[in-house]
Amino acid sequence: MAAAKVKKSATVKQTADTDLMFRAFSDRTRLRILHVLLNGELCVGHLVDILQIPQPKTSRHLAYLRKAGLVQDRREGLWKYYSLTEPSTSFHGNLLKCLEHCFAEVPELQADDKRRVKVLKSDKPCCSDSAKADEQYPLEES
Repeated sequence: MAAAKVKKSATVKQTADTDLMFRAFSDRTRLRILHVLLNGELCVGHLVDILQIPQPKTSRHLAYLRKAGLVQDRREGLWKYYSLTEPSTSFHGNLLKCLEHCFAEVPELQADDKRRVKVLKSDKPCCSDSAKADEQYPLEES
């Protein structure tokens, strides 16, 4: 009886975790954040510059992704840096693989990748006047 209760409890938790991950992946902004973080850790200011969205919106979505177990953060001085967590289940790993391969042709994600390269090449410190990011890192027409 006790073993069945433990198994049911584990199944309920796994179902809840899966549901939370699906909800995290279902939002366009969170999908963009996850996609940009596939290439490594970034500070919030750089994410704001790359995604061209306000810092409060970026932070709200990062908090949701952290709650879902998809990203982790670390603090360095005043700045927070975010990276993807190691996949905790095969389902989690497969979602990240899908993000990497299935969405490669999405124009908005391609634009984010181009801005990421420009932001990181600029050697601009994190969080230094992110509001002007669209002027500093315009996309070139291809």
